[in-house]
Amino acid sequence: MGVLDIVPAGVLTGDETRKLFEYAKQNKFAIPAINVTSSSTANAALEAARDAKSPIIVQVSQGGAAYFAGKGLANDKQQASIAGAVAAALHVRTVAKAYGVPVVLHSDHCAKKLLPWFDGMLEADEAYFKEHQRALFSSHMLDLSEESKEENIAICVKYFHRLAAVGLFLEMEIGITGGEEDGVDNTGVDNASLYTQPEDVYEVHEALSKISPNFSIAAAFGNVHGVYKPGNVKLHPELLEQHQKYASEKVAGQIEKPLFLVFHGGSGSTKDEIKTAVNNGVVKMNVDTDTQFAYLAGIRNFIESKKDYLQTQVGNPEGADKPNKKYYDPRVWVREGEKTLSARIKEADADLGNVDRL
Repeated sequence: MGVLDIVPAGVLTGDETRKLFEYAKQNKFAIPAINVTSSSTANAALEAARDAKSPIIVQVSQGGAAYFAGKGLANDKQQASIAGAVAAALHVRTVAKAYGVPVVLHSDHCAKKLLPWFDGMLEADEAYFKEHQRALFSSHMLDLSEESKEENIAICVKYFHRLAAVGLFLEMEIGITGGEEDGVDNTGVDNASLYTQPEDVYEVHEALSKISPNFSIAAAFGNVHGVYKPGNVKLHPELLEQHQKYASEKVAGQIEKPLFLVFHGGSGSTKDEIKTAVNNGVVKMNVDTDTQFAYLAGIRNFIESKKDYLQTQVGNPEGADKPNKKYYDPRVWVREGEKTLSARIKEADADLGNVDRL
């Protein structure tokens, strides 16, 4: 039995996302979540999944969504981020089935100040649901970890009722992911905030499970966005086992690992840290910093190796009248970035045990 016996190829619903995560947890693998900023990066992610014979999570951040729509657009009311997220979702929906893999279509961190972006995406989901009986996205994330625990849970509960009504999955965060990403700077937070307590995780689980089983929790275990020198980040994925044990005891041991857990700040993590996290019920790992660099690497290497063919439209080492179009055509050099990005995603698949899973 494989993933395609559980869920179909193409963009999944919230119920199908839960079934995928349940299968992943039972079989001790996790799925990489790749931030995309263009049709090029989205296609590279889908290509990697096809080649690895694996499901994938394709996600947009608020800044990445605005870039997808175009940096020339105003975004003072999140209009570019909303339009870009919808455009990215429609693109992925259009091509996903052609790649033959299950795709969780997701939006990344949404802090309280970015809720107008979340509102716009949810309105698009609701409109799409009326016409197609399924939401535009599979899943959305609310990151209210900067707020009090009480406010974090209350806002998640309020939105989760709307998400559940159109079959969406929710990811929430409790405890803070350090570092800086997409304009959210947590580099100066108290170190204790980077480690979530089991009681807090279960409080979230208890509140949300009354609405729907379709949710996951990003519990902090020292996670930091970005890549840092060895020793500068103290990850403790073994703490996730305590969350699972506490929650299991609270539900009278009916389920050994009741929680769907999420690993944020996966770039730069060791293979042992990743393995420990997956064994403790992590079903999704965000990989962004490493994939950004991988995309650059292919383009950079091409430009460096072909620099003598990229100075003018005509004229290169082969002759003064030789044309250079086949080198400067964006389909050539952008494709090199797609190749190296796809290769890095397949590396993440291997680290997470997400290979030959279809």
